[in-house]
Amino acid sequence: MTRDLKNHLLFEVATEVANRVGGIYSVLKSKAPITVAQYKENYMLIGPLNKATYQDEIEQLDWTAEDSFPGELKPIQDTLHSLKSKGFNFVFGRWLIEGNPKVLLIDLDSIRYRLNEWKSDLWSLVGIPSPEYDTETNDAILLGYAVVWFLGELTQLDNQHAIIAHFHEWLAGVALPLCRKKRIDVVTIFTTHATLLGRYLCAAGDVDFYNNLAYFDVDAEAGKRGIYHRYCIERAAAHTADVFTTVSQITALEAEHLLKRKPDGILPNGLNVVKFQAVHEFQNLHALKKEKINEFVRGHFHGSFDFDLDNTLYFFIAGRYEYKNKGADMFIESLARLNYRLKVSGSKKTVVAFIIMPAKTNSFTVEALRSQAVVKSLETTVDEMTKNIGKRIFEHAMRFPHMGVTSEIPTDLTELLKPSDNVLLKRRVLSLRRPEGELPPVVTHNMVDDANDPILNQIRHVQLFNNASDRVKVIFHPEFLNANNPILGLDYDEFVRGCHLGVFPSYYEPWGYTPAECTVMGVPSITTNLSGFGAYMEDLIETNQAKDYGIYIVDRRFKAPDESVEQLVDCMEEFVKKTRRQRINQRNRTERLSDLLDWKRMGLEYVKARQLALRRAYPDQFKQMVGEELNDTNMETLAGGKKLKIARPLSVPGSPRENRAGSTVFMTPGDLGTLQDANNVNDYFNLSMDGRSIEEDDDDNDDDAAE
Repeated sequence: MTRDLKNHLLFEVATEVANRVGGIYSVLKSKAPITVAQYKENYMLIGPLNKATYQDEIEQLDWTAEDSFPGELKPIQDTLHSLKSKGFNFVFGRWLIEGNPKVLLIDLDSIRYRLNEWKSDLWSLVGIPSPEYDTETNDAILLGYAVVWFLGELTQLDNQHAIIAHFHEWLAGVALPLCRKKRIDVVTIFTTHATLLGRYLCAAGDVDFYNNLAYFDVDAEAGKRGIYHRYCIERAAAHTADVFTTVSQITALEAEHLLKRKPDGILPNGLNVVKFQAVHEFQNLHALKKEKINEFVRGHFHGSFDFDLDNTLYFFIAGRYEYKNKGADMFIESLARLNYRLKVSGSKKTVVAFIIMPAKTNSFTVEALRSQAVVKSLETTVDEMTKNIGKRIFEHAMRFPHMGVTSEIPTDLTELLKPSDNVLLKRRVLSLRRPEGELPPVVTHNMVDDANDPILNQIRHVQLFNNASDRVKVIFHPEFLNANNPILGLDYDEFVRGCHLGVFPSYYEPWGYTPAECTVMGVPSITTNLSGFGAYMEDLIETNQAKDYGIYIVDRRFKAPDESVEQLVDCMEEFVKKTRRQRINQRNRTERLSDLLDWKRMGLEYVKARQLALRRAYPDQFKQMVGEELNDTNMETLAGGKKLKIARPLSVPGSPRENRAGSTVFMTPGDLGTLQDANNVNDYFNLSMDGRSIEEDDDDNDDDAAE
């Protein structure tokens, strides 16, 4: 059957479509604008219906209306009619995000009566077992069969378009082996954002994961952890997809050993950079948000406020509470060693390190609330007194030289500061005192299980108790930040802008949005070569030059743990020693990397994956479309790109670029300059350059900008 490859349909299937659960929600949401711009009405997302939240996410459409679908897409409408007649309930509408893509959310409860029938079919058809009481797997099976039914009906009704179905994670992967077995004429892509077995093995914290990848008995390991049936789904999805991808090189290595198929390419996670973009204002935003953090620090350390905020740096780690996977253990150990180094060297710098990881808590501590209240009370009193003093100076000046006033300005302090003011001010100042021997707390909340909390126990072990002699202070805030927080009233992105350095020494991090978000906001960060983001930056930037762009990469893969900790301490100490001017320059360089993380570039890796899938599914038609035979070994051989790296900045370049004279090639995620620099994706293999020189976009090559 001949299908139109250029004007194909694209369906993305995931459990987090219009359903905020984890990172895939962010990927789909932030990627939607560029996908809709490319596909228009030919793009749709499919997922399960979350009855509790969908009304806040979806604008429902009347899919039965005559004008709901353009003429060539009427088969989709006919397919929905067919599903409805067979007892499928669903919600069809537009996702209330930028781009407004169409979504189909299937009510799994409406087809749950068929679960046992489909579980039996799954076993007999592809040999995948499924226990009775695993609700997550049961829902994955229901979603998989519903998607197969939809795609099967659509391919029968639509003989015009090629159809690409892109599945994210094992929870959406049941449909892949079924499509292959049932010979449904769709082109399939499967992306694993992190392997199931990898998560379980690393969560234990006692496995040298990356050095033993080749030696794991994957079936036995999955069986020991009670996830063999889930592992079977994930592995079957990887092997039956036309194109198999992951989000990073480090996850590709993991998938090759654990899922036994080498990925065809990498689909790195991008960001909607416009959301974070502040152009030349980002330095001013840093100063503004830092002052908000200063207010919190003044309150938290009241009575022990013996350091200069102008000489204080704010470090932070943030993310899910995965103590070892996210590197919280390494972060705290390195802070203790940094504290020792700074004390020995006699440094006047102070580092306040925030740990932002949600844990089980009962409430804010009384001390945390009281601390902010007493400082706020002092600030209010001083403001009122300042206004009163101003009025008294004005009245004194107006009366001179009458009414016994003999000087132009007041010379008697009691004329400005009344006895009642003195008393009130002393009471406010004395209320700041702490009981003898009491130190500023290291945690802001009452923990449910304080005695067994890994972070608190590690802080106790290294004795970072916020002593006056400590040059490194620690604050554990076991709750995600938001503007309504009574003690630290900042949204997360505002908090990041106010900090000086993000520290993310992850051991298991398939991608790593937190350092990527730091980068687009112009905040330097420390990551590792075991995180997708760190490995990506290491691959993109010349060896040992990433730190010049504010990206410090710690080696956790080839070094012993103690060596990695020492390297992390070295990075932090190097940062602490920078002057204010050097930090400003570095933030400028960091912010200029943000375009490399934009979906406008990252999204073109998805273009390459779809082209590879079409090439494998329809080789003769694809050759006719592009006019030549292309190598379909993987995404890179199909595109034929050359690997390029960003060189060391001289003073500091305005934007990272290839170092060939006259080149118009920006550095890119897939290292394919002509693809990534293009603006218009009309013919995927004959993309046009926009013709402008780099310097047209480089309106500020001077890093000596004011903060």
